[in-house]
Amino acid sequence: QVQLVESGGGSVQVGGSLRLSCVASGDTIGRYCMGWFRQIPDKEREGVAGTESDGSTSYADSVKGRFTVSSGSAAVYLQMNDLRPDDTAIYYCAAGFLYPGFNYLETDDYRFWGQGTQVTVS
Repeated sequence: QVQLVESGGGSVQVGGSLRLSCVASGDTIGRYCMGWFRQIPDKEREGVAGTESDGSTSYADSVKGRFTVSSGSAAVYLQMNDLRPDDTAIYYCAAGFLYPGFNYLETDDYRFWGQGTQVTVS
């Protein structure tokens, strides 16, 4: 099974940018749909962006035009621009197997998760 490790989080001013990375080991990410999620205390984890090996992508309305998901041979990235205070959260990377009806932004469709990286915008 795949193991995921996120990095790249930190503190940034409003309007700034960050690039999150999620490095995969134990399996090739080409087998999976890869997603980015975020969570703040006392709130449900929400889907931010997802992608798969054919280059298809999906974004939450709140990040469209500001965030870009991409993938390499062994990692997936989330470029975040024009950051806002409500983007503050712990960001998680996830991997899931594609099936009919797969929803890139649905937590239940993903099987493997990283430990998360904190993003703070102020």
